[in-house]
Amino acid sequence: MEDFRQTYRRLCDEAGLEPQEGVVAQLQDREAFRCSRLNLSGQGLSSDACAVLARALQHDAVFKEVSLSDCILTEEGAKALLAGLFYNTTVQVLDLKGNNLRAEGAKALGKLLAHNKTLRRLVLEWNALGIWDEGFSLLCEGLASNTGLVQLDLRNNQINHRGASELALALKSNHTLEVLDLRWNSIGLLGGRSLLEALQKNRSLVQLELAGNNVPSDTLRALEQTAAHNLDKQSTLRETHGRNLVLCKELNQLKEEKGWQFLRQTETIDRQRDEMERSNRSTSIQIGQLQEALNNRKSAVNSLTAKLQMREAELAFSEQKNHQLGELLTRVKAEKEEQTERQNQERMKEQEDGALTQSKLLREIQNLTGTNLQLKNKVAEMERKSKSQHEQIFETRQELAKNTAELKLRLAQAEDRLEMEKQRSKKALEDTELLRHKEVENVNQRLEDSGRSLQERIFKLEGQRKQLEEELSKARASCITERAQAEEELGRLQAQLRLEEQQHVSSLMDKLHSVRASLQEVQLHCSQQKQMISELQAKNSQQSIETDALRRRMEELQQELSGKEQEKVAEVGRVKLELQEQIGHLHAERTAQGGLKEKIGALERELKVLNSNHREALFDRESEMSSALEKLRLKEAEIRRMREDEVHRASYLQSAFVTCYQRSPPLHQSSSE
Repeated sequence: MEDFRQTYRRLCDEAGLEPQEGVVAQLQDREAFRCSRLNLSGQGLSSDACAVLARALQHDAVFKEVSLSDCILTEEGAKALLAGLFYNTTVQVLDLKGNNLRAEGAKALGKLLAHNKTLRRLVLEWNALGIWDEGFSLLCEGLASNTGLVQLDLRNNQINHRGASELALALKSNHTLEVLDLRWNSIGLLGGRSLLEALQKNRSLVQLELAGNNVPSDTLRALEQTAAHNLDKQSTLRETHGRNLVLCKELNQLKEEKGWQFLRQTETIDRQRDEMERSNRSTSIQIGQLQEALNNRKSAVNSLTAKLQMREAELAFSEQKNHQLGELLTRVKAEKEEQTERQNQERMKEQEDGALTQSKLLREIQNLTGTNLQLKNKVAEMERKSKSQHEQIFETRQELAKNTAELKLRLAQAEDRLEMEKQRSKKALEDTELLRHKEVENVNQRLEDSGRSLQERIFKLEGQRKQLEEELSKARASCITERAQAEEELGRLQAQLRLEEQQHVSSLMDKLHSVRASLQEVQLHCSQQKQMISELQAKNSQQSIETDALRRRMEELQQELSGKEQEKVAEVGRVKLELQEQIGHLHAERTAQGGLKEKIGALERELKVLNSNHREALFDRESEMSSALEKLRLKEAEIRRMREDEVHRASYLQSAFVTCYQRSPPLHQSSSE
């Protein structure tokens, strides 16, 4: 606010002028700045003040509405002000009412409309722009190239049928103007026809005011009908645009949800891989510890000399148990292979069923849900079997741990007994040392052989364990692949549904195009009938021309006698008497034309009947479109529900996998025990 005041005063100082009191008072009004409205109506601005204001408005963009009504602008001042607003980006409403703009002002207005793209409303009431043919044609050219103006007020501007034809040419190329006010001008019959032809090509104009222009009633009705038709078209276009935006948003949301689901699945897979790697590392560390413990046991076993037969028997018993465990593992592998074969066969069957039943989408979805349930049951069975296998391995490890503990106890007891016997039989041992040395060497060799065999068996058990883990990972991978295949099949089905829906919509659009073509044919027929009516009205054109001449004479008298009120009253009285006499003659002639008007009314009734029939057909087509759109919405809702069910099932499967993995006893704990 302060910046605009400072710039205005600085520009006045540079130009050597004193700021006008009205402008300063308006700039000191805080309410004007708060409403962003500059009101200088009735201030009487000079050309220099207009130049300063133009420079200020060009430099500082503050006001959105500028009112300069009844300011008695000169040609130079109007040109300067309008040139300052050429590249302004904030002023949206400009009021130039009652400024008596001339040819130069009309040219400047045309340039303003051609350059400015932010102006939305322009008021040019009481300016007599229609007198200047060249200036008004340039104004219409600027309006034709404008892409921002929405409302234009041209009331009381003495626009004749030539100006109306210029406006019609501008409206044919303009696609943004919605409201045009042409009241109290002298457009006449020819101007109304030219505007009607322009409105048949223009689709943006919604409101056209033509009161007090000597335009026949039938042309006014036709203009109102075309404006209403444009309004209906704009409303339908806005609704379709809104629906398209909603559909695009829903599609983007679905794409984002799919991306998030894919990212979550990849994250879970990476986590499972990390956990498997950690478990493998822990098992390798435990195996190293077990090897160290075996080496320590070898050193302790070298001191044992007695009860070797008992140990061999116990080892044979453990070997039998290991052999039984191996048989169990082979059985489990065979069962898994059979299950995988069954799953492959079931997959092949499901694929064949999907290829055969593509036409029946709902049945395929039910089959897919059934197969998902079967896969869940199979996965649960596989997990139960893996749990039982883990429990069996855990039990065998516990038994091995118990056997090692018993062996340790027996070794300690044997060492105590050996010490007692050494004290009693030192003398007997001296004789039998040679024999014992030989027996000890044999025993050491046997122990080394047994230790090697135990290591080999341990490695075999570890290999079997790794194979079981690999089989479990393969089963999980197969489940994931099956799930991905099911999702792909669902995506294909959804794509087919969308294609069918698009085809249906395209067929409905073709029907709409055919209806529009029929409407155009009817309009052509109506235009032919209107030509016939125009031929019938050609006879009455002479009388209408005379009445137009009299009205023009009245308007000229009103303009010439605006400052002379007393003379105006007398002259208006005489003109009224003359008009009354002429109106009496016209009434006598109009009685003769009653038959023609009745014929015209009959033709207009036929046109109304045809329009009503075609409107009913259009309403029927629109109802069909609405029903089709409702069906599309229902189908999209069903697809969303199916997707949500799939997401819930996938989360349930993931939670089941996690719980099973957590409940299964970790390998490192059992090995340490």
